[in-house]
Amino acid sequence: MGRNRFVTFNGGNDVRRPASHTSRSSVQKVGEALVEMAATPVRTSRRRVWFLAVASVLAVVVVLAGIKAGQIGAMIKSGKSFAPPPEAVTSAKVEAVRWQASRAAVATLVALRAVTVASEVPGLVREIGFDSGAFVRRGDILVKLDTSTEEAQLAAAEADASLARVTARRARSLRESNSNTPADLDAAESRTQQAAANAAMLKATIAKKTIRAPFDGRVGIRQVELGQVLASGTAIASLQSIHPIYAEFWLPQQALADLHLGMRARLHTDVFPQQSWDGLVTTVNPEVDVATRNVRVRATFPNPDGQLRPGMFGNVDVLSPDERPALVIPATAVIYAPYGDSVFAVEEKGKALVAHQKFVRLGERRGDLVAAVSGLNAGETIVSSGAFKLHNGSTLLLRNDLAPDVELAPKPTDDK
Repeated sequence: MGRNRFVTFNGGNDVRRPASHTSRSSVQKVGEALVEMAATPVRTSRRRVWFLAVASVLAVVVVLAGIKAGQIGAMIKSGKSFAPPPEAVTSAKVEAVRWQASRAAVATLVALRAVTVASEVPGLVREIGFDSGAFVRRGDILVKLDTSTEEAQLAAAEADASLARVTARRARSLRESNSNTPADLDAAESRTQQAAANAAMLKATIAKKTIRAPFDGRVGIRQVELGQVLASGTAIASLQSIHPIYAEFWLPQQALADLHLGMRARLHTDVFPQQSWDGLVTTVNPEVDVATRNVRVRATFPNPDGQLRPGMFGNVDVLSPDERPALVIPATAVIYAPYGDSVFAVEEKGKALVAHQKFVRLGERRGDLVAAVSGLNAGETIVSSGAFKLHNGSTLLLRNDLAPDVELAPKPTDDK
C-alpha cells in the first residue's frame, strides 16, 4: 500500500498510474529537449550557407550584367561614330535632246504575193521546167503533163467541127432557095456550135496540163518528179513574190491617234544585225481586235536582194514625222520596283558626294537610253551604274573611267 501512489491530472479526473511510469515519461521529455537544443545550431548553419550561396550568385549575375551593359554601350557609341566607306559608282548627266517619237513592235514578214502552185487536173508529169529556189517570170512553164490523149481527141473534135461548119453552110444555102426547112438549118448550126465547144474544151484541158507561173517570184522546193502521176490539187511548189515585202505587226489602240498611212517605218532583224530597212506604213486595219484592243498594221519595205524572207520576224519602229524635246538618261540608272521607278541623284554635302533617291516616270526607250517624262531636270548628275547598292544618304566615289558606253543604236560585238 505504501508503494502504490496515484497522480491526479487532466481536469480533475483521477488517473491512476504507477509511479514508475511517471518518472519514465519525465526522463524521456527531458531527453528530447536536450536533443532539440543540440540540433538547433546545425539548422542555423545550413541556412547561413544557403543564404551566402544565393548572395554570391546574385553578385556574379550583377557583375556580368554590368560588364555586358558596358560592352553594349561601347558598341553603340562606336556604331554612331562609324562612317561606312563610299560606294564606287559611275555618273551621267540628264541630257535634253530632240527625240523623234516612235512606237516599237515585233513584226512578221509576209510575201507580197504567195501561192502554192498545184495541178488542176490529173495527169502524168512529162516535163519539169524549174529548179528548186529559182526565180521565175510570169508565164514561165513549171510543169507539163502528158496530153497525148487530149491531143488525139482534139484532132477528132476539130475534124467534127469542120464538118459541122460545112454542113451548116450547105444548110444556109439550101434555106435561101427554100430547099430545106428552118429546123434543118437550126440543127446544122447547133451541131456546129456543139462541135466547136467540144474542141474548145479539149484545148482548155490541154492548156491546164501546162502549169505556168502566175506572177514573178521565187519558187520553193520542188515536190514532184518526172513520171509521177499527179492527182487533182497535188502541190508542185510554193511561189512567192518578195520584192517588196510586207511586215505585219500590232499596235495598241492608243496609237491610232498618231498613226496614219505614209508614216516612216524602220525594220531590224537579228539575222542581219548590222542592217536596217526603211519603209512606209501602207495599211491600217479598220477594226480593233476585241480581245487585245490592238490594231493590225502593215508596212511595206523594199527587198531587191531578197535578204528578207517571208515568215521571219523583225523589230519595227514606226517613226513620227515630228521631233519633240525629251530628257534622256542611261537605262542602267533606273531601279525598277513595283511601287515606282527611281534613280539616285548625286548631290554635294559638305566635301562629300551623297546619293538622293528620286522617283521618275519613264517614257520611250531606245537602245541604251530611256526618256524621263518627269522627276528630273536637265543637267542633273545621276548615278548611271551601281545604283542597286545605294540608299538615301550613301556616300559616293565616282569612277567614271569604268562607265560603259551608252549608245542610241548599240551594236553587239562578239569578243573572243
